[in-house]
Amino acid sequence: MEQQIFSSRISSILTLLGVAIGLGNVWRFPYMMGSYGGSAFLFVYFIFTLLFAVPALMAEMALGQMSGLGTVDALRIGLGKKAGNFLGYLLLFVITVSGSYYATIVANVFFTTCFSLVVGFSAKSNVAYQEQLSNTWLQYGITVLLILASLYVIRKGLAKGIEYVSKIVMPLFFLTLIYMIVHVLLIPGALTKGLEFLHPDWSLMGASEIFAAMGQAFFSVGLGGTFVVVYASFFKKNENIPLVALFTGLGDMSASVLISLFIVPAVLVFGLDMTTGPTLIFQTFPQLFNSMPGGRLVGSLFMLAIFIVAFLSLVAAYQVPFTTLQHEWPSVNRRKILYMIGALQLVLALPSNIYPGIISVLDLIFGSGMQVLGSAFCIFGLTWGINRVKGRSQLFQSDRESNWHSILYIWIKWAIPLALLSVLFGYLTQ
Repeated sequence: MEQQIFSSRISSILTLLGVAIGLGNVWRFPYMMGSYGGSAFLFVYFIFTLLFAVPALMAEMALGQMSGLGTVDALRIGLGKKAGNFLGYLLLFVITVSGSYYATIVANVFFTTCFSLVVGFSAKSNVAYQEQLSNTWLQYGITVLLILASLYVIRKGLAKGIEYVSKIVMPLFFLTLIYMIVHVLLIPGALTKGLEFLHPDWSLMGASEIFAAMGQAFFSVGLGGTFVVVYASFFKKNENIPLVALFTGLGDMSASVLISLFIVPAVLVFGLDMTTGPTLIFQTFPQLFNSMPGGRLVGSLFMLAIFIVAFLSLVAAYQVPFTTLQHEWPSVNRRKILYMIGALQLVLALPSNIYPGIISVLDLIFGSGMQVLGSAFCIFGLTWGINRVKGRSQLFQSDRESNWHSILYIWIKWAIPLALLSVLFGYLTQ
């Protein structure tokens, strides 16, 4: 089987941004910032992204590029055959479950986008919207269509599928956000409210807020021993890993800033609540678009932008087991592997549609918690399980010793695992 390779560095970065931004920035970030310290949370999140998330990205990329064969093989290289097999297949199980409930959320986003375009939000239509959003079989039908669409993109291959879609979608996403920001800031009072909110109140940042910001930094860039490891297996052998990781982290932070510049002034100027938690996108936003001048157009564009990046993350969730199982089961036809993944996802997605309340529980276990643990496995494997010279050489694509290489390697080896485990402890004890 011929190894697929990204056509260029920009394709690598855009594809990784499609995974990183996803709903982590758009669905999760606004309510995290609203609940954990406001703009002070934003600044702490920036610091943690650069200090912790970007180096962790480097480690996952290095291990994935070294393997070139997916999650299970990457962990076998870092942790040995027995531990690598067990933990690798554990992470495949985790991403399979995550993909099932994530598909349900993406389906809800797609439905909200279509509702905004076709009907629009108003006091009268919002009642119908909530009823249809709770319609199990309608939402499950959309979930099925999105699962099939994701598998179709994967079947088209790297160049004609994921790369092609990412190169169109990501520039469109950022242009849409810029348009929406300009529109919102022209609303009387929005700019003043936004500037007031962006003035940080550091007294709001206690231990729980700091850990929440660190957790968001890790969550936001797509760490977990799965997405990044698999997409790094498509890197060219001489790819500059620190540079790709840095641009991925900066792009992810830029998306968070742009989303904040749209959401915060809009929510505040219309007197809505940013601390409503995960329901912000499906309850507060319809009220916002109903109140906002030109809200139907802007709301539709915003939901379309959310759906675009969420769909790319959904594709990545299925690309992980597909790429890994292709290499683990070389005698099985790739189309059969896709059929198997699709059938499993159709079954696993049903409970999340019937009992939506379980999504938050599943996300805490299989999203937040196991994502942190999976990234820790990769970093332990690269820095503790592999020869130091070999690990450094893979990280920096150079055998030359330098002071900054040594400092960064030590930081990744000691500080990043401790930070990840502290975040995991925070999740388990909250």
